[in-house]
Amino acid sequence: MENNPFKDINKPLKHVPKELKSKVMRDIAMAKLLMDLAELFSYNIGDLIESVMKQRKGKK
Repeated sequence: MENNPFKDINKPLKHVPKELKSKVMRDIAMAKLLMDLAELFSYNIGDLIESVMKQRKGKK
């Protein structure tokens, strides 16, 4: 039977090597940067739909 990860919730945290922690934090920072750049260069679909609906209501 496999180990249930939910049984480990109340146990104390394990220490990780600083190199691994810094790599994970660097990867998270890179992912956040890519998400911010993608948001900057893409359309916000919600705002786009809202503006189209307002323009349609204004033409009637």
